[in-house]
Amino acid sequence: YIVDSRGINRTEEFKKGALESLSIGELFNAKFALLKENSPSCGVDFIYDGTFSGTKISGSGVTTKLLRENGIKVFSEEKIEKLLEEI
Repeated sequence: YIVDSRGINRTEEFKKGALESLSIGELFNAKFALLKENSPSCGVDFIYDGTFSGTKISGSGVTTKLLRENGIKVFSEEKIEKLLEEI
């Protein structure tokens, strides 16, 4: 689950945001998405570990996972060159 700095569970809000992102992607027939690395929502290869210490762990965010599950290729801003190669 995802908690904020006060320890409040925000998982449902993140899931709702992921569903909204997917809805928009489907509306525009998106094939690719460019998202922000390290975010618990948008991280592509890494996310923060939830301790608010700046520690990163290998993994993908909620939105990234949902988009990928629905056939949208996701890239981080750190790999924009790879996105451009795909286009």
